[in-house]
Amino acid sequence: MHETKLLESALSEYNCLVFAARRRPSRPLHTERLVRDLCRAHEWTDSGARALVSLANDYGAFMLRNALALAIALDKEDGDLGL
Repeated sequence: MHETKLLESALSEYNCLVFAARRRPSRPLHTERLVRDLCRAHEWTDSGARALVSLANDYGAFMLRNALALAIALDKEDGDLGL
């Protein structure tokens, strides 16, 4: 249940971040601004923020939701890459 609360919190924070990066809902996402905001407001490194945005864009919610469930089952808080 703890993981559910963490996911809800992250989702709320990132929804606000994406909305700001788009500037307007009808406009495309400004990826560089999103990376910069992840670094500034969420303490990601540049490479970590770029990896996060890339994972989201390349794999999408379906694959990442399943990867999250598997990582939780494996008790892998931090991955082997150390991001």
